[in-house]
Amino acid sequence: MNPHSENAHSESPHSENRHSKNRHRKNPHSESPRSEPTDPNASDDSSHTADNSSRAARPSEPATPARPAALPAPAASSTPSDAAEDPPAEPQVTLRSAAEIADALPYLMGFYPDDSIVLVALHGDRGRFGGRVRLGIPADTAHWPDAADQLADCLITAAAARGEHPMGILVFLCQEPGAGESGTDVKDRLRPLAQRLRTACGALDVPVLEALCLSNSRFWSYCCPDFRCCPADGTPMAMPGTSVMAAAAAYAGMQVRGSLKEMEARLAPRTGPRAAEQETALDAEAAALVPRMLRPDGAAAVRRDTLELAEAMIRRFRLDTPTGSNRARDACDDALITDAEAASLIHGLQDRITRDRAAEWMEGPAAAPALRLWRALARRCAGGYLEHAVALLTLAGWVCWATDDGPSARVTLGRALSIDPGYVFADLLHRAVNEGLDPEPLRRCLREQRKEREEHDAAARREATAPAKESPRPGKRPQPVRPRAAADRPLGPRGGSRPGGRTTDGRGRRRAGRDGDRGRR
Repeated sequence: MNPHSENAHSESPHSENRHSKNRHRKNPHSESPRSEPTDPNASDDSSHTADNSSRAARPSEPATPARPAALPAPAASSTPSDAAEDPPAEPQVTLRSAAEIADALPYLMGFYPDDSIVLVALHGDRGRFGGRVRLGIPADTAHWPDAADQLADCLITAAAARGEHPMGILVFLCQEPGAGESGTDVKDRLRPLAQRLRTACGALDVPVLEALCLSNSRFWSYCCPDFRCCPADGTPMAMPGTSVMAAAAAYAGMQVRGSLKEMEARLAPRTGPRAAEQETALDAEAAALVPRMLRPDGAAAVRRDTLELAEAMIRRFRLDTPTGSNRARDACDDALITDAEAASLIHGLQDRITRDRAAEWMEGPAAAPALRLWRALARRCAGGYLEHAVALLTLAGWVCWATDDGPSARVTLGRALSIDPGYVFADLLHRAVNEGLDPEPLRRCLREQRKEREEHDAAARREATAPAKESPRPGKRPQPVRPRAAADRPLGPRGGSRPGGRTTDGRGRRRAGRDGDRGRR
């Protein structure tokens, strides 16, 4: 399983003392990072999957730091050490407690990372937030050591690739209680994983400054032994939207898209009777597609029909924009397309050329309905057609990235790669999102491709409708030059004008012709 890496920025004027036990006992959690909350859309946060798997983690690609968003500073530190420092280049937000650090996590990720391990690097004397890595908590505890070692190595190696070395790391373990469990039970069950993460980071000369367990709307610290500030029953988290970070994020227009489970549920295939009906339609379409492909120019005809149907569906989706919760909107989208239409599009978009043409619906008024269509089609890939969802999830992830929704792009592309890790287009897009690249070059390439094709099609239509050039009509055989008219010829001795008449000499005798013939034969 691949860890998910991302970047943010924060500042902590006293973070070098956070690992001191005496500080915790003396004034628990009184010194917290002062952060510049970064729009998660502009950051890099994931490498393949986020599901709960028993496989070990695999380091992701190095990530580039994201640019912090310019936000107002709701709170500012007034310590002498801050006064002596140069004013920050951009406004900052001060996180004053462990509760505010815990509340900031969804804003750093763009969603609440349930069932996840999250590591956040701190850089510099002021504790600037750097890289972030996320991984689904392995279900098999035997894989926890490998996952911890590789997560720590991934985060620190990515920072070293940028010429930085973290001065500390924050660890978050996020998991909701199972059946019959409480939040305290989750905290105790995950304690060995937290300890292993602290050991793995320490082995690489980077201390874990804080390790928090988030469960059931409460948090526990694995680093603070003082029950006055970190009670055994946990500390309630701030109400959503009431923290300093929430206010700054709202001002900056940053959005939290719900939990990871909610985002993945929007991409999950149908189940039950509706799934069986859709699978029957997919079987029927597959049987009809084979003879069509075997016809002369059959592949081109199938591509054309698929793109025309997709364009018609996008127009239909654009004219009917649902409202309400995500679940209600998805239900409305599912009702806009029939099983037969979905089957035709799902099979048609497996073709690489058709898929690349469909990727051109990535901006403007077509982007939002196209994204809804690709998600709806991915949910229709039920039963034995699960792998057919990869192309559709890749298109959905591309539209998310092209419209500056990085967190959704990572989750969607991670879902695609969890089904087919070797799908090249999804892997390339996923790496590009993780490395913080700009999607504009790819958008520009697709625009030029569409423009060239439209110009070619227009030229072909002009040539087809232009009047045909007049070709010489097959005339009669060329006639020989006719002799002069009778009026222009000299009259014979008898007044005749018949051509070829014999002449006579002056004595009235016939003159012999060339051949000496003196009479008719």
